[in-house]
Amino acid sequence: MIRVKRIYESPDEKDGFRILVDRLWPRGLKKSSAHIDKWMKDIAPSTALRKWFNHEPEKWQTFKQRYDEELKNNAAVADLLKEINGNKNITFLYSARDEEHNQAIALQQFIKTCL
Repeated sequence: MIRVKRIYESPDEKDGFRILVDRLWPRGLKKSSAHIDKWMKDIAPSTALRKWFNHEPEKWQTFKQRYDEELKNNAAVADLLKEINGNKNITFLYSARDEEHNQAIALQQFIKTCL
């Protein structure tokens, strides 16, 4: 099971293996209090794509398509799939304010097609 959660939310036992999927470290959060098991910044969208998207909901579908194309050519996907296969519960953590239009949601949907 792959869950998606904002990193600023409190961790709980249902989270399982917690993976931060942002390229940049979340603002205002100390690494010592992040409660992450792994930071996979290479799985995040490219800087150019992230800046273009700018978390504008009207760009969501195009963002997902472009991010999917990046993921198809990203070696970090194989590492992520190993983590998923090695853990019963996985939680993708992100820092964006928008809980419906963010890279963790797009990544979750992409990974489901790979499993």
